[in-house]
Amino acid sequence: MRQLKHHEQKLLRKVSLYSWQGEENIRVAKILRRYHIQNREDYVAYVKICGMVTRLAAKLKSLKADDAFRIAMTEQLLDKLNNMGIITTTKSLQKAEDISASSICRRRLPVVLVRMKM
Repeated sequence: MRQLKHHEQKLLRKVSLYSWQGEENIRVAKILRRYHIQNREDYVAYVKICGMVTRLAAKLKSLKADDAFRIAMTEQLLDKLNNMGIITTTKSLQKAEDISASSICRRRLPVVLVRMKM
């Protein structure tokens, strides 16, 4: 490769070739298109909810296994996620850690109606 000229080096200082900004955009665009989400802010909100649930599950996992508070909160969290249809079983806290924004998008009313062919 040839030696870069001065102005080329100055331009490349501002650009990181290792973390490209558009990579995340393509995946998000596919999800927005698949679930017919018009506002990107809705998807961002779903990602934040998933992060909160994951953090809560991690904090619950850090408590002692025989702690009464942990058992009660774990049951509440798993029941709530199961009733919303985000997870299928209430057996493990690992299911709550593994939820994604797509699992919330699948439970949106328009997507459910299309899948039920209404």
